[in-house]
Amino acid sequence: MIYENYIRVLYVDLTSKKIRVENRKDLMEYLGGVGVASKLLEENLKPDLDPFHEDQPIVFAIGAASTVFPVVTKTVAMFRSPLTGELGESYAGGRMAMTMFLAGYDAIVIQGKAKHPSYITVSRNSAEFKDARAFWGMSTDEVGRVIREREPGGGKRSIIRIGRAGENLVRYASVCVDTYRHFGRLGLGAVMGSKNLKAISIVGDRNLPVKNFKEYFKVYQEIYKRVTDTEIMSKYHDVGTPINIEPLNAAGGLPTKNLRQNVFEHGGNISGEVFAQKNLVRKMACTGCPVGCIHIGQYRHEFDKGYEYEAVSVGYDYELLFSLGSFLGIKTSDEILHLIEVVERTGLDAMSVGVVLGWATEAFMKKLVSEDQTVVPLAFGNTASYMKAIDFIASRKNEFYKALGEGADKAAEIYGGKDFAMTFAKNEMPGYHTGYGSIIGPAVGARHSHLCNGGYSIDQTMKEFDKEKLIEAIFAEEKERCMLNSLVICLFARKVYDRKTILGALNSIGYSLTDEDLTAFGERIYKTKIRIKKSLGFDQLSVKLPKRLFETPSMSGQLDEKVAYELIELYNKKVEEMMAKEG
Repeated sequence: MIYENYIRVLYVDLTSKKIRVENRKDLMEYLGGVGVASKLLEENLKPDLDPFHEDQPIVFAIGAASTVFPVVTKTVAMFRSPLTGELGESYAGGRMAMTMFLAGYDAIVIQGKAKHPSYITVSRNSAEFKDARAFWGMSTDEVGRVIREREPGGGKRSIIRIGRAGENLVRYASVCVDTYRHFGRLGLGAVMGSKNLKAISIVGDRNLPVKNFKEYFKVYQEIYKRVTDTEIMSKYHDVGTPINIEPLNAAGGLPTKNLRQNVFEHGGNISGEVFAQKNLVRKMACTGCPVGCIHIGQYRHEFDKGYEYEAVSVGYDYELLFSLGSFLGIKTSDEILHLIEVVERTGLDAMSVGVVLGWATEAFMKKLVSEDQTVVPLAFGNTASYMKAIDFIASRKNEFYKALGEGADKAAEIYGGKDFAMTFAKNEMPGYHTGYGSIIGPAVGARHSHLCNGGYSIDQTMKEFDKEKLIEAIFAEEKERCMLNSLVICLFARKVYDRKTILGALNSIGYSLTDEDLTAFGERIYKTKIRIKKSLGFDQLSVKLPKRLFETPSMSGQLDEKVAYELIELYNKKVEEMMAKEG
């Protein structure tokens, strides 16, 4: 909490319908965001209990500079992932960080299980428990609309909610935040569903004057100009992250058709430029961000005979064009947008469901499963079948689709095809096949995401492959991102927020920090995550990589499986050395 020497935490118990608020001075050494969330998760986690047990916590936290400076817009959620069984960590933009800040909370801890489907409304000094039985089964769009109509206005509001997939405990169900943002990856939606928690509405109306306005405004203007008047952020506003499709495809780094290929022959039809020219209708921004990186595309949908059409708008970005585009062999922008809309309606994580369907398609091709099980003929490029399959996963139609709802790793364990189940420690792969960094990064990352340490990006900047340098770069970046995510900065702006800028920003709003302090925050947070993973039984050296990674050439050429495991061992050694110094 800025200008205070404590972190203000709201504890919510769904079982007893009780709340309490604590001002935690001890949490200041974690700064905010992912630091505070990691420590609160460690305190409240029950390692011996299933991820869906009602005693498992969900933790939301905002950062040390949330909403106060440009592009510091994210909220972090931490939980035990039902997909991997270990650390769950997810980020979302929208209005949630601002509303938590204006409601006066740095963090919210949710425990217990409601007796029936419920939602909660959070405001300053209170939380109300409300009946959501009428909402159960509704899409995220419908729930958002109904809550806006039911709840009184006043202040700024954010509504997070789950869809049918979360209710049905699909282990990679997502949480929709203010329509176009999400807590994706690792199954937070399923954890909310296990608690009978359909939605959370947060209203903030606090007014907090800036104490040293002159110094604050000077720093604010400097950051704002770097964001808006330089090339650092321009690509995110113009074409957005889909601009990566063309160069990655040209370089042989775009995972295609379940990574059977590293180049998509129809990549030119699904590029960011094509989406911008053909489908883009609107750009939006998270609250407190002047960039406008949220790209909204539109396609026409015939919903009845007799030329009955509707125009459907959905958000899109690079990872969705990969997972629901090249990875499934989908050839046109309209078809990808249609698939995204089905995913949104059901409340699934778009990246995981695309990668899961990639495995399922190849398993069907190899006759590991039959059409009696898949119900529809799965084939790369068959949009109609994929739309039905997505709905079948969300509704858990049969035993096969129940298995798909457990993730690609689990489905392959049941039906075979582990060598082409494209996961890293059970988390479905991201859209990069650039070299060893794109493999080692998520394999060793705290949440097994490409965003833990940007290994794929290191591939693209390293002039010559060097084992030690790669591992050192990934390790250093993992700790640095722990520090950045304690603020919580949108990682698109990580080049704007260098350490000098961070210190200037924080110290202008009441902190008194040094560069050494930032280093200490990053390492302290990373150690906390490692302790959580160890408590949940995670062993880095037991991670098995799918052989497909070494069969299909990467952007950097053919990769050697033996070298990859050597790199994992080198990284694990660095972590163990760091943890040995703890105390």
